[in-house]
Amino acid sequence: MKAIRFTRYGGPEVLTVAEVEPPRAGLGQIRIAVRASGVNPSDWKRRQGLFEEVTFPAGVGVEASGVVDEIGPGVTGVALGDAVFGFGTDTAAEQAILFHWATKPDNVPFEVAGGLPVISDTATRALDEVGIEAGETLLVSGAAGGIGSAVVQLARLRGIAVVGTASAGKHDYLRGLGAIPTTYGPGLKARVAALVPRGIDAALDIAGSGVIPELIDIVGAPARVLSVADVSAESYGAKFSHGPPKNPERIFTSMAQLCSEGRFHLHIDRTFALEQTAEAHRISAEGRVTGKLVICPDRRLSS
Repeated sequence: MKAIRFTRYGGPEVLTVAEVEPPRAGLGQIRIAVRASGVNPSDWKRRQGLFEEVTFPAGVGVEASGVVDEIGPGVTGVALGDAVFGFGTDTAAEQAILFHWATKPDNVPFEVAGGLPVISDTATRALDEVGIEAGETLLVSGAAGGIGSAVVQLARLRGIAVVGTASAGKHDYLRGLGAIPTTYGPGLKARVAALVPRGIDAALDIAGSGVIPELIDIVGAPARVLSVADVSAESYGAKFSHGPPKNPERIFTSMAQLCSEGRFHLHIDRTFALEQTAEAHRISAEGRVTGKLVICPDRRLSS
């Protein structure tokens, strides 16, 4: 099978398409024929060597959707041919192992399902940990990306008002999700105060752009500021949210139902063939994605 591999740390150019043996489903695992694999900042940060050391040759991708083609020992409740999505290993490939998954509804496209796991888990965890409640107002720094889009929608479903930062060209997109948009950069405190005179109750940093001190100043309480991208948040008295995931199957099932019912929408910014994974990483690292980027291994490049 074809899979993305890299044999040294570096930029997108270190990624190659390799012919490898298909993985085998182990205890409590399933294997899928991958239909879509979401692209996340963690993918290119790992490729750059910013996370824990990897064993080379290494693959990329931690989430995917597809069709079950092998079931490991101890697995129940799923059958060959089922359409599923979830967390896995080296998912930028034609086949991949999943270790947390849920059934994909028929009316949810594979491209959408393949981009759901990371944003579902991260957004749910961030909202739970920051301690925001119905009737309060949340400021989301970096609201138009995949995680930000999920945070906005899930917060609105919980009865939380949201102010979200993004470039001016994405403000209509944020309004469509139910957020009050504003631009990022200098003067954020004054802009937010004009939009929400009663004040902000909590803030989430999604982009990791060095705004923790400003968010604390806006909220007035470090304990009600949380980042999912800036590990220095705790040095300011704010929170830093990270895995491992808690109850991912429950979260995936809930998100799948919301998508199926039309109550949650994941915008797919762009899809790529497997051979275009390096380009997808480059675009992701630029930080201007609206929604998600997705790799589709069965997509063929036009000649």
